[in-house]
Amino acid sequence: MNAYDGGAGPPRGAEVPQGPETPVAESVDAAESAQAPGAQDGSPAVPDPRSGVAALSPRYQVVAALALAVVAVAVCVHVGMVFLHVAPSNTVTKTHGEAIDEYIYPEFEQNWKLFAPNPLQQNIAVQVRADVRTADGAARTTGWFDLSAQDGRSIDGNLVPSHTQQNQLRRAWDFYVGSHDSEDRSAGPRGPLAETYLRNIVVLRLERGDAAGRGGVIERVQVRSRTTNVPAPEWGTDKVTSKPVYRVLPWWALPAGETEGGAR
Repeated sequence: MNAYDGGAGPPRGAEVPQGPETPVAESVDAAESAQAPGAQDGSPAVPDPRSGVAALSPRYQVVAALALAVVAVAVCVHVGMVFLHVAPSNTVTKTHGEAIDEYIYPEFEQNWKLFAPNPLQQNIAVQVRADVRTADGAARTTGWFDLSAQDGRSIDGNLVPSHTQQNQLRRAWDFYVGSHDSEDRSAGPRGPLAETYLRNIVVLRLERGDAAGRGGVIERVQVRSRTTNVPAPEWGTDKVTSKPVYRVLPWWALPAGETEGGAR
């Protein structure tokens, strides 16, 4: 039987035709060579150069770190000085106020306020009393009604107090004080408006509280403020008095339209 029968393969020594070979290893090497710098000209790959502070020698890296630390400290000192300069008066500014002023003036002077308004350092209560004509024609003067305390009791424990309870009386008093001098003389065209606004509020409060009694009529009202200092903290050095200071306004006669429940 011939060796070629049955497909036993080509005879010995015969050249076997082969298809195109796929140079896998050479292809991988070529891809890596294409990505490596200097591979095309045969030079070895060079790592990326360091930049920034890392490119400096250890000696100069220490110098750069010290310089950055000095700049950071200087910025913190400057920001702290400016903050203390514009902040409300406190223990630090009272103790080191001269040093702060020497640093700030004149280059870094600030003409604006960081906190507006400043935190309250006084408790101001607005109180009122009235001259009443009773139903039988007699006249009497009521005691002082603490309207601010009434608002405080309404707010205390109330999760959603109204704007009226929180601000109406306080803003009315601030409006009056800002538009009148210490002698209760109007300091501008808004003075009469401030007086009318405050008077209407206190008359409404008296009427709701039935201050005149059954059948009585409110004829005049007088308003005063009771100011007490907020106690200093235990760690503070401030000495404040707890004695109240009163500012008593003159009697205001109610116009005809505001008597007998006419105030609105």
